[in-house]
Amino acid sequence: MIIDSHQHFWIFEKEKHAWIDDGMLDIRRDFLPSDLKPIYDEHKVVGCIAVQADQSLEENDFLLKQAEAYNFIKGIIGWIDLRKQDLSSVLDHFGQFPIIKGYRHVVQAETDPLFLLRENFLNGIGVLQKRGLIYEILVFPHQLPMVLEFVRLFPNITFVLDHMAKPYIKDGYLTSWAMMMRELGKIENVHCKISGVITEADYHTWEMQQILPYLEVVLEAFGTKRIMYGSDWPVCLVAGNYGEVLTLAQRFADQLSQEEQMDFFYYNAQRIYNLKK
Repeated sequence: MIIDSHQHFWIFEKEKHAWIDDGMLDIRRDFLPSDLKPIYDEHKVVGCIAVQADQSLEENDFLLKQAEAYNFIKGIIGWIDLRKQDLSSVLDHFGQFPIIKGYRHVVQAETDPLFLLRENFLNGIGVLQKRGLIYEILVFPHQLPMVLEFVRLFPNITFVLDHMAKPYIKDGYLTSWAMMMRELGKIENVHCKISGVITEADYHTWEMQQILPYLEVVLEAFGTKRIMYGSDWPVCLVAGNYGEVLTLAQRFADQLSQEEQMDFFYYNAQRIYNLKK
């Protein structure tokens, strides 16, 4: 059994999805649950976490609509402006839908080097913490010092680090990223998705042996109870198909016991996102 902890749906719009650049032409189209279900059936994936791809409240409504129609969507990570004065009322509204497990912001696109540490954003995270909601962290490696200070401020919220903080695999950047990941791994309420890695390597020439050392760092830093498998479908399609992503994860997991493999592929996501069985 597999739970895919990270994938997206969208109806493609050029302006809304401007982050899909000219190097990602293969995914400039719609991707909906009807496209993903046969892939999941083929690979024995029983559920997923649908993650926002657009920073709007309408995105939450869109993902809720997909989850209502397809029961393999077990949880949603949406978007909300955590800096707004009306945050509590907006959270009250979306709190009607327990399938929304938490929220994330595309911090990797923010130019402010202290974005996560600004008072208005910290206040918003405090509200999420009080409500028992997850916050997912989407950053680049050069933003990890800010992340480390940030997570230390909130010991009682569940943090999930997306895509292993997107290491610069294509350029062979490892040592400093690894040092920061080990520091983050010491903080017990921080979890990490092993996802999105083939798109951080060269889209066309990546090899498994090039990527596995990065996965080993995450395992060393976070252990077997705080890591989760994620495909990053359909973004992964610019560098490989779903089967290749899963094979990479399985190759990494070969070193784990059967119990640990079940944690990585299924039970950790079930527990962290409090999913219905």
